[in-house]
Amino acid sequence: EPPSPLPYVVVVVDELADLMMVAGKKIEELIARLAQKARAAGIHLILATQRPSVDVITGLIKANIPTRIAFQVSSKVDSRTILDQMGAECLLGQGDMLYMPPGSGYPQRVHGAFVTDAEVHAVAEYLKQLGTPDYVEGVLGGAAEANGGGAEAAGPDEETDPLYDHAVEFVIGSRRASISAIQRHLRVGYNRAARFVEQMEASGLVSPMENNGNRTVLVPEPEE
Repeated sequence: EPPSPLPYVVVVVDELADLMMVAGKKIEELIARLAQKARAAGIHLILATQRPSVDVITGLIKANIPTRIAFQVSSKVDSRTILDQMGAECLLGQGDMLYMPPGSGYPQRVHGAFVTDAEVHAVAEYLKQLGTPDYVEGVLGGAAEANGGGAEAAGPDEETDPLYDHAVEFVIGSRRASISAIQRHLRVGYNRAARFVEQMEASGLVSPMENNGNRTVLVPEPEE
């Protein structure tokens, strides 16, 4: 039986500046690693931002994103950040853009489809009339637990998990509050390991995620 073709996966980041503000260096490295390997695996990566500054669109990210599109920007500096040259500051808006294909040093001026807010609302209202929403219960349950707050809302699922104590022991002993490290050590999935870390944060065992993407273990090392 011939192997079935792999699906195409499109990863869209609507506001890159928000991710870079929370965990800049870590996100930058992850985007670079994904972009380097994505093409061969059929993964397409689309990054968008309304703040084209050098701390958002870094040199490492630009080196791994060969195709670039610039809409109207406010200054020549912003245009150079995106395209490495001026020009986007002279665009007219409403879909007017400069498109730089891979391997080309010269952008092409093209016009993209422009959809107004009124048209978006009209389409959304039309779709709402066609049928009822089909919610993913697991996603809704996770959001409800996160919004509930407090140890009582999130505690029972994690603290009654037979591996939670082992995860705490590993984090305190290794001084690493890393989801991937817990995954490898306990051989569990990402979601389960992430819940362990979230519960440790709620219990005051580890700090919230810092700007570099790391967490600090707040509990002192056990005495030998």
